[in-house]
Amino acid sequence: MARDLVDQQIISSRDELVSWLEDGCKPEGPFRIGTEHEKIPFYRADCSPLPYESSPKLGRDGVRALLEGLGVASGWERIEDSGALIGLYDQTGGGAISLEPGGQFELSGAPLDDVHQTRDELDAHFAALAPIRERLGVDFLDLGMSPLWRRDETPVMPKQRYRIMARYMPKVGRLGLDMMFRTSTVQTNIDFASEADMIGKMRLALSLQPLFTALFANSPFTDGKPNGFLSMRSQIWTDTDPNRTGMLPFVFEPGMGFERYVDYALDAPMYFVKRGDHYHDVAGASFRDLLVGKLPQLPGELATISDWANHLSTIFPEVRLKRYMEMRGADVGPRAHILGFTALCAGLFYDRDASAAAWELVKNFDAQDRDELRKAVPREGLAAKIRGRNLQDLARDILPMAHAGLMRRNRLDYAGRDETQYLAALEEIAATGETLAQKRLALFHAAWKQSVLPAFRECVF
Repeated sequence: MARDLVDQQIISSRDELVSWLEDGCKPEGPFRIGTEHEKIPFYRADCSPLPYESSPKLGRDGVRALLEGLGVASGWERIEDSGALIGLYDQTGGGAISLEPGGQFELSGAPLDDVHQTRDELDAHFAALAPIRERLGVDFLDLGMSPLWRRDETPVMPKQRYRIMARYMPKVGRLGLDMMFRTSTVQTNIDFASEADMIGKMRLALSLQPLFTALFANSPFTDGKPNGFLSMRSQIWTDTDPNRTGMLPFVFEPGMGFERYVDYALDAPMYFVKRGDHYHDVAGASFRDLLVGKLPQLPGELATISDWANHLSTIFPEVRLKRYMEMRGADVGPRAHILGFTALCAGLFYDRDASAAAWELVKNFDAQDRDELRKAVPREGLAAKIRGRNLQDLARDILPMAHAGLMRRNRLDYAGRDETQYLAALEEIAATGETLAQKRLALFHAAWKQSVLPAFRECVF
C-alpha cells in the first residue's frame, strides 16, 4: 500500500464496514486490472543495500535520492512521514511509489484496462528510473528475496507503521521480520461485479494460489547460499502471524460473503491508529473496541473509514479482499514474469468460460488438500502434488484456459497483438517444469561457482 488514508468519517457499526466493501462491486464494469511489484535496490560498486540517506562507505546517495529524482521526473505528489519522503502518488492516474521496510522499491500500478497498458506503465517506470539509477550507481534485483545480506545488514526505512510492526512481529512468528525486510513480491489486483462474483473469484483464487507460487518461485537464496526452498518468500509467510495470514478456509464454507470477511478482519489484531501524521501503536488491540470507543490505548477514540481501510491493508492472507481482490502468492521476477502474472489473472478471472473451466479442476479440493499443498509448494514447487497429481500437470491445464480467455478478450496493442503474448514465459515453465528458482540454483552450482555475487549482475531489472 502506497500511503495510509486519513478520511475521518466516523463509523460505528459492523454494517458500515460491510457496506464499505460492498461499494467495491462494479456491476456495470469496467473491470480493470492493477499490478504491484517490489524490487530490491543495491549499489553496483559493492553489491551492498541502499540505506535511506546515503552510504558512508561509498559516499553515494540512497533510497531518498531515488524518490527525489523520480518525483522530479514524474511530477507525482510527495508522500511524507514525519518529514521524511517515503513515497510518491499520481493524483491523476492512481499509481504510486512506496518503500517497503527494508528499502524494497514498490510500484503500485494504476487500475488499467489491459495488460498492454500494464506493459507501458512498467516500461515508463523503468525509463524514468534509468538516469537516476545511473547517476547513483544503483540496480534492482529481480529476486523474491535478498540473496546475500543478513537481516541485521538490511537498512530500515523511516516509516512509523514499520517501527510498530517490527516491534510486534517477533511476538507472533519467527520469520515476520524477514518478510518485512528481505522479501519482494508481484501482486495482481482484480475487480468483482457482485458479492456472488467476489465469492466465486476468491474461491478460485485461493485454490490456485499454490500454483501461482510454484510458477513464480524465485527466492532460493538466503545469506549467500541456497536456503533449501524454491520460494523462501512463500515459506516465510507460514511463520509470520497466523492471525492475519493463510488460506482462509472459511471462504469455502456456507455463509461466505462480505459480512464473513468483515468478521475475519475484525478478529485480526490491529497494528496502529493514525491520527493526523502520527501513528499510535495499538499492536494486538481489537478493531471491535475501536468501533465502540473502548480501545485501551486511545479511550474514547472512534473508528473512521480510514482506520478500516488501513486495517485491511495490515491483513496478509494469500488472497486479500478490499474493494478489489489481491493475488498475493507470487515472488517477483523479471519483466516477463510480472506481465505474465497480470495476463494469467486477466485470462482466468475476466473470462467466464475460463473461470468455469478452471473451477472444474479445483472445485473438489477440500481444506486439507489446499493446506497441505500450500505447505509443500515453497520447497517442492511444481513437483508438489494434490490428490496424486503434481502442479506441473495442473499448470499445463490451466495455462491454455487463460490463453483462451485472453484470446476471447481480444484486447489488441498498437501492433495488433493480443494479450496472449505475455503468457510465453509461464507456458515455457509449465512445459519444462523448470522454474526460475531452479534455473538460478543450477547457475549457482555451475557457472556462478557456488557464489550468489553473480546474481547482482545477472538477476537484475
